[in-house]
Amino acid sequence: MTKLLTSSPLDWTGNVTTIYENRLKKIVFINSNSISNYYKKMEKERASCTMLNQKIGFIGGGNMARAIFDGIVRKGLVNTNQIYVSGPRIENLNYFKDKGCTITISNGAVVDSCHIIFLSVKPHLLHLVANQINEESKEKWDDKVFVSILAGITIENIESVFKSPINLVRVMPNTAVSVGEGCSVFVPNVRTDLKVVQLIKIILESCGMALEVPENQINAMGALAGSGPAYMCLILEALADGGVKMGIPRANAIKLATQTMLGSAKMVQISGKHSAELKDEVCSAGGSTIAGIHELEKGGVRAAIIDAIEAAAKRSIEMDRTFSLAHNTQALKK
Repeated sequence: MTKLLTSSPLDWTGNVTTIYENRLKKIVFINSNSISNYYKKMEKERASCTMLNQKIGFIGGGNMARAIFDGIVRKGLVNTNQIYVSGPRIENLNYFKDKGCTITISNGAVVDSCHIIFLSVKPHLLHLVANQINEESKEKWDDKVFVSILAGITIENIESVFKSPINLVRVMPNTAVSVGEGCSVFVPNVRTDLKVVQLIKIILESCGMALEVPENQINAMGALAGSGPAYMCLILEALADGGVKMGIPRANAIKLATQTMLGSAKMVQISGKHSAELKDEVCSAGGSTIAGIHELEKGGVRAAIIDAIEAAAKRSIEMDRTFSLAHNTQALKK
């Protein structure tokens, strides 16, 4: 196993190196709007082409850690030798080891070696992980930032389990970050410097969209965007199943359903039209599409999706309450 080395403190003021090629000469501008749009596009590209010098750690190497790792490496934000991962499951660690990352079973070693530490374990494991970090870490944390992707657990509850004050950004990403099309909402705690928050935003935007929100909205937004890929894949699967039932080979049905979902999302994103207007444009009077829409409405599809988002948001709140209860019980025992 590669030995973990303690890193020097993070310089938040300028430790970012841009590797970006200006491509202005390849563009022919038509008007001022095209120039404005071009620069907006280039700024987005510039953010995705920024190479960070900081070391990034993952406490936990499960699906979401992999998704974020795949996204930031795919965009060239870091080299794999800047990544440190800890966890108890060797099969998860080997995924990262095979890609050139440093792996360890010591959570404290990852904290001491990295500037940015993703807390990417299941919410019910936070107490255990925090205790291990508190015992194993020998470094001061003033120049580090913890990034929590634990569903439901509030900033206050995360802060309460660590031995020292921490810089903390709570994030709710989704698995589409792995292909650069993610949707992440985030909120920093009060002690985290604006430059640190901007750095975390750069990381998240390299994997898709990132939006800073009030903490009281993050569970609802997580239920929509964080859980959304599961809903979309279920709907995609149902579309394909419908095609198979009508005689389309499954491979073709999946291709058609996938491209239809992708194209529909792009129309909403690019056209500026309301989704209801785009739907109406497909529904010809007396046609086949409106007949299909009628069946979906009879089946309560719209209400079922609304109920799903409400249920997911409520479950996130329940997980935080359960965590609070367990934390308070432990505190009383001490």
